[in-house]
Amino acid sequence: MNFIKVVEQDYIISKHPEFKAGDTVTVSYKIKEGNKERTQLFNGVVLQRRNSGMGANFTVRKISNGVGVERIFPLNSPFVEKVEVNSRGKVRRARIFYLRKLQGKAARIKELRYK
Repeated sequence: MNFIKVVEQDYIISKHPEFKAGDTVTVSYKIKEGNKERTQLFNGVVLQRRNSGMGANFTVRKISNGVGVERIFPLNSPFVEKVEVNSRGKVRRARIFYLRKLQGKAARIKELRYK
């Protein structure tokens, strides 16, 4: 078990900034369509970060045309080009699924302010 973690450390790429649940991020995701390749931006609020090591992933939620859209991104995927943190959110939970039930002004997250 410990040997697996040692081997995984060689393959983990820490090219992304630190972010957590409640932060608003923009994810640049590489999409292959046939022989073409393009980058799609997905801007939303991080609902959760799961696991650690090679299996780490995070869920991002946005509202598109009045419909909530969630997408799960593997953190160490070569298709995730970059993750930009737009703003830091102040939440008291590691997983903020309660945001799914809220809409409009109630779904706002306070911005984390530094002293």
